[in-house]
Amino acid sequence: MPRPSFDASLLAPRHWPAWLGVGAIWLIARLPYPLLLRLGRLLGALIRKLPSRRRHVAEANIALCFPELGAGEQAALVDAHLTDIGLMLVEFALGWMGSDRAIARIPTRIEGLEHLEAARARDQGVLLVGGHFSHLELCARLISRRIPIAGMYRRMDSAVFEWTVLRARLHYAAAMFEKDDIRGTVKYLRGGGTLWYAPDQDMRSKDSVFVPFFGVPAATITATHHLARMGQAQVIPFFHQRLPGGGYAMRLGAPLAMGGDAATDTARVNASIEQMVRAAPAQYLWVHKRFKTRPPGAARIYR
Repeated sequence: MPRPSFDASLLAPRHWPAWLGVGAIWLIARLPYPLLLRLGRLLGALIRKLPSRRRHVAEANIALCFPELGAGEQAALVDAHLTDIGLMLVEFALGWMGSDRAIARIPTRIEGLEHLEAARARDQGVLLVGGHFSHLELCARLISRRIPIAGMYRRMDSAVFEWTVLRARLHYAAAMFEKDDIRGTVKYLRGGGTLWYAPDQDMRSKDSVFVPFFGVPAATITATHHLARMGQAQVIPFFHQRLPGGGYAMRLGAPLAMGGDAATDTARVNASIEQMVRAAPAQYLWVHKRFKTRPPGAARIYR
């Protein structure tokens, strides 16, 4: 897939603030990895101290998903997650704009590639299904050094960031499909391609079902079921975790047993993502309103 061409209209004065933001991201991505993590923790400490509606969202989500934790343990997990948001910001910068040399120096461990190789031996496409963890963009780039992958994305509101980020992603991704490009995605999967996909956000879509996530009914898109069926693809869980000393551990799990109805398959995907979250709870995106859409008659979660 070709990288997007530059449109001179992006140089208009109304886009200059966005270009300043792009420049700041580029500068952050030039930092040595240990220093970049230190900056991320400093940003996270600032985010943790500032009053924010997103803190309330994280508190509500964690209380709902970890009722077995005491109030102090839940508060500590909220603080750890907000600190992780700072790391997420700098990891996005590195994933988008870090040099190939810098990316190659990041300590990385990958397990489970044999599951992908088995699907390829059968000329099957693969959906690498994961969750919205803070380091998802960086880990997508890291694993692309070992296997060719594509991704799905939602267009950005800023034309400058849309051009910049899509161009950056196509530096390492085989292809990027807009979220509504089902035809292109299915064709890619049927051709034996590997697609990274995260179906764990409340998209407020009519193509959703209520299935458990941490024992709570969560509106979840059924796209994994449909893409696997139409693309004749295996669904392989893809877990990635930032290690305490820096670097990342990534694991490809055994293919999920798909082929049931949409609700059954979607519940199976949610259960797999829940296992990933329990292994690294602070690194999951708790500031997203995962339970905003509620079953009929159910009480609202967020204020």
